[in-house]
Amino acid sequence: MESSANPLYRCSSCRNPLALVQDLLSTNYIAKSGKAYMFQHAMNVVLGPKYDKQLMTGRFSIADIFCSKCGEELGWKYVEAYDIKNRFKEGKFILEEIKMFQQY
Repeated sequence: MESSANPLYRCSSCRNPLALVQDLLSTNYIAKSGKAYMFQHAMNVVLGPKYDKQLMTGRFSIADIFCSKCGEELGWKYVEAYDIKNRFKEGKFILEEIKMFQQY
């Protein structure tokens, strides 16, 4: 059993660890399924090909992310921001709330 000293988020489909609670940056994002969270790092994810997309806050180059264990689409990674005010998002991960659960 994992130590409760490092609470984390897991894939709701297969329980694969996805992100540490300490890497959570914001819970104020919206994705396809609704509420989403921004993380500094994500683990056990596979990146899809990058592509450009117009999001609510501007145009970005993003890559969809998938669970490395079950293949569930979880959200996306910001690869590049085309607007300087959004550059802080580059390299960050957005995980959909409905696709994960928090374990202490």
